[in-house]
Amino acid sequence: MNKKKIINDPVYGFINIPSALLFDLISHPYFQRLRYIKQLGMTHLVYPGALHTRFHHALGAMHLMSLAIKVLRDKGHEVTSDEEEAATIAILLHDIGHGPFSHALEHSLVNGIKHEDISMLIMQRLNEAFDGKLSLAIRIFTGNYHKRFLHQLISGQLDLDRMDYLNRDSFFTGVSEGVISFDRIIKMFNVSNGELVIEEKGIYSIENFLISRRLMYWQVYLHKTVIAAEQLLVKILERARELAAGGVDLFASPALKHFLTNNISEAAFFSEPLHLAQFTTLDDQDIFTSIKVWVSHPDHILSELCKMLTARNLYKIEISNDEPGAERMNMLKDTTAAVYHISKAESSYFVFTAAIMNRAYNAGTGNINILLKNSTIIDIAKASDLSNLESLDRTVTKHILCYPRTI
Repeated sequence: MNKKKIINDPVYGFINIPSALLFDLISHPYFQRLRYIKQLGMTHLVYPGALHTRFHHALGAMHLMSLAIKVLRDKGHEVTSDEEEAATIAILLHDIGHGPFSHALEHSLVNGIKHEDISMLIMQRLNEAFDGKLSLAIRIFTGNYHKRFLHQLISGQLDLDRMDYLNRDSFFTGVSEGVISFDRIIKMFNVSNGELVIEEKGIYSIENFLISRRLMYWQVYLHKTVIAAEQLLVKILERARELAAGGVDLFASPALKHFLTNNISEAAFFSEPLHLAQFTTLDDQDIFTSIKVWVSHPDHILSELCKMLTARNLYKIEISNDEPGAERMNMLKDTTAAVYHISKAESSYFVFTAAIMNRAYNAGTGNINILLKNSTIIDIAKASDLSNLESLDRTVTKHILCYPRTI
């Protein structure tokens, strides 16, 4: 069977599956599940075109890895065929641990477990299934390989993951501010002392990359209506879990029911194979099918929350620099309790606060280093003559207040 396939990608055109092992990994059910997990969660309720999936994104990142390694080889840096395949596997599988609706439900189904850790666990299981052929990929993925630049291509301030999702999310949402010169940035890649660096003439492309990332967060990922939809989805799962814990029988797929009825600790998730087996069958369809059924559930709170989401009657949301006052919160909760005929404690499903954060660049973790013409290396924030670039290395925190539109 010919496994050297070509895929027509809407962002990059025709891309190759470079080896039989990569073809087999893509064909595995663990990876195929990503076809049914949207890359941007509930963002399609704001930008209707944002229906692309984690599957799209992983293939795009795989393609960028091939481009990056070719550039580095052309500049005289040795990357063996085994290292190339391993790095390509690592970037292909970097998001394989994402749950339904991506980040929106990251902590709703499995308590306090990050998707990166689940990705690592799945890679280990795949390594067993493929007779140890992923061992080098795992070392590169975890940063335990001596050629550190290979890990930086997968996980860093200027990694191929970010490069693809900015390009892809911009393409599918139509938000042009996210467009980056990915091809020029990759052509400016180099290696110095085993670390990934950017040649000096690439400074302006990096400036554009960082500013584009900041703008995409405010305009897409942290758009107030997107946040309202994702918070509503989280509250629906919280209510469903509360009901399930109280013995209420809810309609759900076997995999979703497993996570609704069991309070699974991090230690249990990683030690008991059953939990991963259930997780790797979960996707967006499990969640939304249940929500459509729960619209008619006798529990008034669950039913109302599900009606709000399916009808796109989302929370009213206010974003500000300061936390909402206690007096206003009490007033909103009292009014909501009266309107929905629920207790004030239960009104927290409809009235609540949270914080959102945006940081385009974190100089403390995996700096973007610029290789100057005199062979010295400095951080992008110091190399740039853009006066506000250093301000991107600062976490901006805003507070949100959610409450029903009907009050």
